[in-house]
Amino acid sequence: MKYMKEFLEVFSLREVFSNRDAALFLKSNGASKNYVSLFLNKLVAKGKIIRLTRGIYSFSRKIDFVEKAIFPSYHGLQDALSLHGLWGQQTIPVIITPRKFRSGERTVAGGKVLVRRINRRMFFGYESIPQFDFWVTVSDLEKTLIDFAYYNEPLSEEILVEIKKRIKKEKFVRYLKQSTKNLRNKIKKRFDC
Repeated sequence: MKYMKEFLEVFSLREVFSNRDAALFLKSNGASKNYVSLFLNKLVAKGKIIRLTRGIYSFSRKIDFVEKAIFPSYHGLQDALSLHGLWGQQTIPVIITPRKFRSGERTVAGGKVLVRRINRRMFFGYESIPQFDFWVTVSDLEKTLIDFAYYNEPLSEEILVEIKKRIKKEKFVRYLKQSTKNLRNKIKKRFDC
């Protein structure tokens, strides 16, 4: 395929790229507008790249990159507990975003991913942490606890006790003030915080 060598040199170093990025690159090298879709579809069909979401691609087979494709977002709930070392069970990535993405489970790069929407007002309390050879954005423990109440997800007493030991009280109080009154009441009632 024409432009393949140049394309691989530039884009194989990126974690993710968009069809717009590819279009700008290919057009600057003389490709027609219609060739961009054909080029990307052939790369997907040959298995050289994977489609993470509509218009977002990656050379990597790691489904954790879906967090970078759904921007802004962070890993949350059970996935966050796992990344913080509190959850020993295998979990699929749980991506939380304020964007208008279809909520629910989807298959990306041969693996399952759960996408959950959150109110933009509640989109805070996340940090970047190293995960193998890349960085992921994950909710901190204080926000993870709030998210469990927000989504009405079950949380074992054992993990709740461990989270309460590790959270920073001042930060947790600040996060509670950012939350709605109903959510604050739910957290106090459910987690005795």
